[in-house]
Amino acid sequence: MTEHEGSGTRERLISAAAELIAASPGEDFSLRAVCDAVGVKMPTLYHFFGSKQGLIDAVVEHGFDVYLGQKESMGSSGDPIQDIRSGWDAHVAFGLENPGFYTLMYGKVRPGHSPEAQSRPSEILRGLTARAAEQGRLAVPSDQAAAHVLVANIGVTLRQIVLAQPDPELSAAVREGVIAAITGTARASTDPVAATIEIVAAAPDVLGEAETALLLSWLTRLRGDRRDVAGSR
Repeated sequence: MTEHEGSGTRERLISAAAELIAASPGEDFSLRAVCDAVGVKMPTLYHFFGSKQGLIDAVVEHGFDVYLGQKESMGSSGDPIQDIRSGWDAHVAFGLENPGFYTLMYGKVRPGHSPEAQSRPSEILRGLTARAAEQGRLAVPSDQAAAHVLVANIGVTLRQIVLAQPDPELSAAVREGVIAAITGTARASTDPVAATIEIVAAAPDVLGEAETALLLSWLTRLRGDRRDVAGSR
């Protein structure tokens, strides 16, 4: 078997397992069925993956490739908090469209084990919260903010998968509650400028992209000046 043929067989085994998982979300799948779909013997599967868990890990990696491909196609709004909103909605949509993949990616829990592929979207999220922190828009450390967003996003998505019913109102309510918590805008009475920043950022179409960016720049400077004055007292 040449290297190219070997790579092709491996990919076909992953695709066959992915199709079985997608067809019966949450159900176990047969290695024999995977081999039969590709037309190979069990030793070939074990040669590439070593075990059933090895094949599952490869399918999880494939699921994250699909997920990140969809997220990358969205582009960026230029505003980290708005990108967190968009990322939240994309995360939920992917889970509802691909419940088989999603339950492997986030629903199968083994103590002390985290699939390496999970770190990739987490790094993207941490990058957004780090940018928000640089702009002075977080009330908690950026890593903590990323953790808040991720665990809530996963929980909301898994609930909708379990119920087999989308609940966009719940998702939006939890999303905005988490954003309010990490930005401190739940305490709008104590920091009205912060609350205004997030209101403006959440509706960029109202003023237009350029005008919104300019207003956010002014408000961020104003908030920084207010903090400097308060700190000098």
